[in-house]
Amino acid sequence: MSITGIIFALVIILVVFGGANFYVARRIYGWLNIFLQHINVKIYSGAYIFLVLITFLGLARSFLPIPVTIKNILSGISSYWLGIFVFLLMLFIITDITLFFGSTVKIIPKPIPSIIRFYAGLLVLALTAGIVGYGAYNATQIKHLSYDVRIKKHALSPDIKIVMISDLHLGMTNNEHNLANIVHGINSLEPDIVCIVGDIFNDDYYAIRNPAAASALLKSIEAKYGVYACLGNHDGGKTLNDMLDFLERSNIKILNDEYVIIDERLVLLGRLNPSPIGGSGNLQRKNTADILVAIDAGLPVVVMEHNPSAIGQYGGEADMILSGHSHGGQIMPGNFITKAIFPVHYGYYQKDEDSPQVIVTSGVGTWGTPLRVGTNNEIVSITLR
Repeated sequence: MSITGIIFALVIILVVFGGANFYVARRIYGWLNIFLQHINVKIYSGAYIFLVLITFLGLARSFLPIPVTIKNILSGISSYWLGIFVFLLMLFIITDITLFFGSTVKIIPKPIPSIIRFYAGLLVLALTAGIVGYGAYNATQIKHLSYDVRIKKHALSPDIKIVMISDLHLGMTNNEHNLANIVHGINSLEPDIVCIVGDIFNDDYYAIRNPAAASALLKSIEAKYGVYACLGNHDGGKTLNDMLDFLERSNIKILNDEYVIIDERLVLLGRLNPSPIGGSGNLQRKNTADILVAIDAGLPVVVMEHNPSAIGQYGGEADMILSGHSHGGQIMPGNFITKAIFPVHYGYYQKDEDSPQVIVTSGVGTWGTPLRVGTNNEIVSITLR
């Protein structure tokens, strides 16, 4: 994308986000003014604008030359407010539409009495608090999901069990708190191979609160044939070398357009993400066809490809593709958006008999806001037969 295109996109985002915040701010002010009259509009506006500014700084924290502690504080405030804001926006819009039609068909008096507006606003705030509270709790829970997959061209005997996770987003608010439970969950499944399918980090290695503890936990993963990973779009930028060193210390083998042969029975290929945030230094994604042609066709091929948008690059040369990235939408109605964007945004998919089987996970961490509503953090177990 050209510089002009980037600037145009940023202007559109700022206008839309600014307009949405103006709408939410006015609705909250109007509700408060019903029973707390004579609120100083300048103080209220200043406080709200300050919160929006904190949100912007939190989202851009990886690029700011400020101490890590301040970055983490900005991240915590902005990530929670982002989730709260999304549900306030949706619920205020639904409420306004309901009141408009109610008054149009004369179910509700017109003009709408203040008492009705008060209770409508109270309902929005109560529902938002309830949804955000549930979302924050649900984001601490980890579900286990199992698939039984038969490789038609290359029957595996005995079976191979792959445990797959994605989107750890280490450094994102609260994600490291779940790491011990994630590792315990992986080990309880007694995997032959563990595949970490991208977005291990959250743009900045130094956002991790305790790298030594996180590395020790990851190092304790037990897998018969090892732990492998590919990079995602958040695994890049100026701290990429620190990320790679961290993974090496954690006994995680990164496959950057490389493959390994597992027990002479399976080829595991990891793809380099084509568009990492902040770039990937000297690393460049290779042509898919060039990689596949070099692989022994007599063995089943499993591909770790972070973004499911790339599955169209593979034909019968690959038997299975493991992806993440979409988070399954993470918070409703995000699932409708990801379903529209990706050829498969979650779960199992196979286009036809000659196409690879695809499994897309919703991930084991959160991004943007530490909430899960309508989706789950999950560890995926795949038995290949």
